[in-house]
Amino acid sequence: MKAQLNWTSEMQFVGRPENGPGILLDNPEGRSGPSPMELILMGIAGCTAMDAISILKKKRSGFSGVKVDVTGDRADDHPKRYTDIHIDFIITGNDVKPADVARAIELSVTKYCSAIGSVNAKIQTSYRIVEP
Repeated sequence: MKAQLNWTSEMQFVGRPENGPGILLDNPEGRSGPSPMELILMGIAGCTAMDAISILKKKRSGFSGVKVDVTGDRADDHPKRYTDIHIDFIITGNDVKPADVARAIELSVTKYCSAIGSVNAKIQTSYRIVEP
């Protein structure tokens, strides 16, 4: 895996993965793109959502939508790492079994999600199932 970061101005950068489009990064004051710490949260949300979707598809779950809200608490002292991360899944669909959702999330968090495995933070999850 490889990525490249190019400075554009002020605290703005364009990050590019080895294969794929670039993304604009900025500091919280600039707001023209997510900050690096926001990207970490989005990476965790994306990683665990992809795992959960893959597992739910294998279980032939009747979901039609997945939304993930993720929040993180950071330490006060530098490097101000994430200490606690909460991942909330909103699963839309008919005939979605709560046990299947819970198991998919558990497997992602404890076994499959490499983004979660790369941070040293307490991970909490929750989910709710809503009908379309």
